[in-house]
Amino acid sequence: MLFFDLLFGDGLFSTKNQSECCIFGLQNKRFMKLDFYKYHGAGNDFIMIDNRQLLFPKNDTNLVLKLCHRRFGIGADGLILLENSKVECEDFVMVYYNSDGNPSSMCGNGGRCIVSFANFLGVIEERTNFIAVDGKHKAWVKGETISLQMQDVIADGLNEGHLFLDTGSPHHIEFSTEVGDLDVKKLGSKIRYSDIYSNIGGTNVNFVQQSDDHSFLVRTYERGVEDETYSCGTGVTAVAITAHATGKTNFNKVNLATPGGNLEVSFDNNGAQYSNIWLTGPALQVFKGSLEC
Repeated sequence: MLFFDLLFGDGLFSTKNQSECCIFGLQNKRFMKLDFYKYHGAGNDFIMIDNRQLLFPKNDTNLVLKLCHRRFGIGADGLILLENSKVECEDFVMVYYNSDGNPSSMCGNGGRCIVSFANFLGVIEERTNFIAVDGKHKAWVKGETISLQMQDVIADGLNEGHLFLDTGSPHHIEFSTEVGDLDVKKLGSKIRYSDIYSNIGGTNVNFVQQSDDHSFLVRTYERGVEDETYSCGTGVTAVAITAHATGKTNFNKVNLATPGGNLEVSFDNNGAQYSNIWLTGPALQVFKGSLEC
């Protein structure tokens, strides 16, 4: 694991390791000293910030955009704040932003990463209950493997001409005989911005190739990132359930291979009703650092 200090904007290099974010003045300017942690879940990467003191400017879209920039910032698919919960039985609150700087719908890999982060901070031990934008979640930690319980889903109205499922975030699913050579960004953006999804602000798009009776290759174009990501947790969840609901697999535990690594989705079902849905895979801290912005 690496630790370093970053210069951001007009700030100055800093060599002091501070445990909290603070605001200070310098040469008639105000700078924010920000400690951050970089995590990834199967290549889906996030900036994690401990915001239990509520010091991060949550309405500063431009700041989030800059922090997530892969050339001029830290670089990430999204930014996640860990905050205290006001509910006694919930350990923390997850606040998620896409790399475009805007708050977004649920992120499955981000949810797994914040559970790992909470464990690192000592907020939780092996099991947790927390709140995200789509409601309550349970999760457990086993080393670098994190399992996250997703929201129940009703998979009805699916047909081969239009496969769509909302698993906390909206997902369009397309099955193909070969996904390796697809231009995911070009094809995904066309579907993401198509008229059929304009009423929900666009959709994420998954291109899927079946490899055996319970395994699939998945490549995902994510809205808000506006590009292919190495993996998408809500995306592979949508793929697994859609594959089961359309008869492509009879297994209730499905393996999903993505460019960033392997994930597993398990579930119970009663007809079109899918419950007890668990997303499992790696979540790791890559490095930590601080910056002035």
